[in-house]
Amino acid sequence: MADGKSRLKQYRLSLPATPEDIARLEPGGIVFLDGIVYTAREGVYQRVLGEGWTLPVENLAAVSNVNFHCSPAAAPEGDSYRIGGVTATASFRFSKWMAEWLDLTGTKIVIGKGGMPREDYEKILAPRGAVYLTTVGYGTGALLGRGVKGVEAVHWLDDLGIAQAMWMFRVENFGPFIVDSDLTGASLFAQHGDAVNQKIASLYDGLKPPALHRYGETDDRKREVM
Repeated sequence: MADGKSRLKQYRLSLPATPEDIARLEPGGIVFLDGIVYTAREGVYQRVLGEGWTLPVENLAAVSNVNFHCSPAAAPEGDSYRIGGVTATASFRFSKWMAEWLDLTGTKIVIGKGGMPREDYEKILAPRGAVYLTTVGYGTGALLGRGVKGVEAVHWLDDLGIAQAMWMFRVENFGPFIVDSDLTGASLFAQHGDAVNQKIASLYDGLKPPALHRYGETDDRKREVM
């Protein structure tokens, strides 16, 4: 805050993150990362978990235990690639893979946007000592790209394409990210979703019945057509 009396907690973690690092993260805090961050989303999950391919990185957790759900803007540069930006993608779409993926890889931090389904925090992430970080708003891909200092490796690029390949980024002061969940299973997205839903519900109080009864018109929120 501007008056300096109340400040968000900030954390700078060296990767792979330790259990102690994870345990001290509090929802609402700001995180910056140093080390190796890997990307994996539906293309990688399906290949490994659905089709039985072997992980391309032996003992992945010893290299990185941070999985970023993103689409990088990558361009060839010499023998490697230049990353111009990294745009987070919606994590809830990958819920069905998360438990098995965390068990297989030892991943402890998942980064994306939009959060996970409420039950995933309590039943999948927290019991495995893992938390969720979210990007700060939209349009921050270029800002985050400044923290990517190089590409350690990229796997399955020819098969899966830039967005779906498994990238290994070397990062420094990579962020900012907001801590969404902690090891108790609490989630900022879930908490604020509840607050928003309560206020939305109150908007329906005292509504008059629809006048024309067109398709989708109702004063019952449970029956509305969106």
